[in-house]
Amino acid sequence: MPRAVPLRPRRAAAVVAALCVLTSAACGGSGEGEAASSATASSASGTYLALGDSVPFGYRGAPAGTDYSKAAAFVGYPQLVGAKLGLDVVNAACPGETTASFTDVTAQSNGCENSVRSAAGYRTFYPLHVLYDSVKQSQLDFAVRTLKRTPKVSLVTLQVGANDAFVCQQTTADGCATEVDSVARTLETNVGRILATLRGQGGYRGRIVVVTYYSLDYANDQVLPARALADALTAAAHVSGATVASGFDAFRTVAAPTGGNSVAAGLVIGNDVHPTAKGQELLASAVEQAVTG
Repeated sequence: MPRAVPLRPRRAAAVVAALCVLTSAACGGSGEGEAASSATASSASGTYLALGDSVPFGYRGAPAGTDYSKAAAFVGYPQLVGAKLGLDVVNAACPGETTASFTDVTAQSNGCENSVRSAAGYRTFYPLHVLYDSVKQSQLDFAVRTLKRTPKVSLVTLQVGANDAFVCQQTTADGCATEVDSVARTLETNVGRILATLRGQGGYRGRIVVVTYYSLDYANDQVLPARALADALTAAAHVSGATVASGFDAFRTVAAPTGGNSVAAGLVIGNDVHPTAKGQELLASAVEQAVTG
């Protein structure tokens, strides 16, 4: 399957290991113990809980000089949405999270808790935007506990599933060429369970927005797996009564003048799969539109 949906590069474990060697300050212990909250001023009208993978985290590839020991170096659309809507932001996203590892930290991720080639992941060495209770706590458990402890949560967003496809690429003989439908079905089931848990165990009755992924190129076969993942996320959202913010449609519209190429349109980093600042702004606009109607 072409790398048609965004998330952490395949060499995540190698990058983390290399940076750990070069930057000892970032490896003095688990990133859980050094995380910093990304919440805005306490005068905000409510709290926004952002969940998912490297896209909402704000990961932007591995440019020279990136200080991975400072989560504030990464800005994703949740921070933009929070500033626009006047909400405190609790961004619990983790680069490389899959729909399985989101619920169970021992499950296969694509660079959050572990990767296909390594038992270590981003959380092993570097801080997230928020402090989890422990290295053994899943993102779902953190979300449920946050919803129970925070009385004024008015928005939750969820964007997860692209790494399911990336893991499939790395673990199947045909690079996931024939497994796309199966991955999409699993994604839909897992996301449905996540949303049900936020409502059930979390007791959350407010707005949940599920954000879909984009294609790197809408003019070739890369669009097919991205479309499959977007459809699966949309289906899970509808069953759970969540709202959909279509990153897939937003990027397609803006990329149209460039023949459908998201990189040429300045929405995706070249030789990468992550959004540029312009791409993050577009995702933020999609979320804001979903919230305000």
